[in-house]
Amino acid sequence: MVKHELPSLDKVFAALANPTRRAMLERLAHGETSVSDLATPFAMSLPAISKHLRVLEQAGLIARTKDGRVHRLRLMAQPLRDAAAWMAYYQQFWETRLDALDHYLHDVDHTNEPKEQIS
Repeated sequence: MVKHELPSLDKVFAALANPTRRAMLERLAHGETSVSDLATPFAMSLPAISKHLRVLEQAGLIARTKDGRVHRLRLMAQPLRDAAAWMAYYQQFWETRLDALDHYLHDVDHTNEPKEQIS
């Protein structure tokens, strides 16, 4: 089994659960940017943007550097890799189980099924 601390995965999945935060991560996937540039396409206040960014930072999905008065953000890929590895493990787990069930259901000898009694 893939070993991960559940609280860190919980934070990653909670952060990814919000469409605004996913859109922010998608923009950051194209490169580092300032908070104000990242906030531009979103119809919300700067304090609301800051709350979203705090969730992303706490999940380890972004890193912030300060250049004078400008805060720059960049995507941190490792937490996404960890979440993907966790999902891949369980995908394989369930695919194996479902394949086994499928084989069982196709290989069952249907000749031993009870026959209808004619009265």
